[in-house]
Amino acid sequence: MARSIKHFLKKGFNFQVTGSLWIECEGERFLGPGKVELLERIADTGSINKAAKQMGMSYKKAWGMVKILNKQTAKPFVIVQTGGEKGGGSTLTEEAWQLIKYHRLLRERFTGFLKKETNRLRT
Repeated sequence: MARSIKHFLKKGFNFQVTGSLWIECEGERFLGPGKVELLERIADTGSINKAAKQMGMSYKKAWGMVKILNKQTAKPFVIVQTGGEKGGGSTLTEEAWQLIKYHRLLRERFTGFLKKETNRLRT
């Protein structure tokens, strides 16, 4: 019978199970906390450029992230309007909001898993 991992851990130390979570597509990161934050900031500001500035990210990097997201999804996540009287802007599609919601719920489940495993180490 296998011993519990707690048998190998030194008492008096605060061990914790941690991890990061993202969705991958063909070995590349598709969606994670950074892209979700970018999408939410685009929605808040109506601008990829403003969202990038708020995150301390270059416009080029943010635009590249948006292009990859739009390329990997059945329908675009970000609709970009250039020029015009108001100078253009960007909006999220309903599909983007649905995936953001899914990612939030996935992170909640993942966080619950991490807490559960941490508690198993401590009890």
